[in-house]
Amino acid sequence: MYAAVLELLTRLGDLAVVVWRPRLVAPYLGLWLREVLVSPYRVRRSFELTRLLHASGQTFNELMYGETPLHTAVWLFRKAGLDGGGRLVDLGAGRGRTLLAARWLGAQALGVELLQAHVALAAGPLKRAGAELVQGDAAHADLQDATHVFTNWTALTPETRARLIERFRTCRPGTRILTVTRPVEAPGFTVLSRHWLLFTWGIEQVWVQEYRG
Repeated sequence: MYAAVLELLTRLGDLAVVVWRPRLVAPYLGLWLREVLVSPYRVRRSFELTRLLHASGQTFNELMYGETPLHTAVWLFRKAGLDGGGRLVDLGAGRGRTLLAARWLGAQALGVELLQAHVALAAGPLKRAGAELVQGDAAHADLQDATHVFTNWTALTPETRARLIERFRTCRPGTRILTVTRPVEAPGFTVLSRHWLLFTWGIEQVWVQEYRG
């Protein structure tokens, strides 16, 4: 019942936001339809997946799936200063709902997702919205042109988070780093704000920080 209520609330919120950008309605509904047809919450273990996780240094439990609702992402990105001149990179983008939020604000949007199955299903609708979702290891993503980097690292191990922090250090000074659950706890990252926001699994903290080198 709790999950059903959350799903209803997040979908209603998303629809209330997306109608203000009619060009994003079809891509959003396309992502929703693919989620109904092929659930992103069930990942099958396979030899290929095991090989992929081994190469990335991750574990199966780190693939725990959760979505950032469109309305949550729009509010957060606007609060973090993302606008039409910005470029968002989402590390561990899943099916890419946050990329639509960046496009809602007029920003460029790139998602990096480890699982090719998510990319194959979501890349088409996202491309029609002007966003790009690619398969890759977030710890090796190119962040040189990013103005904002978002990652939901709720389920990630300390080792994986450490690799991502090293990747954050390749950003240009002034880049905003947005993380779910916990902040970047390392020199060179300054906290700008902290917020409690709604996700598909409940209320969670999000940190907005600036990388200052």
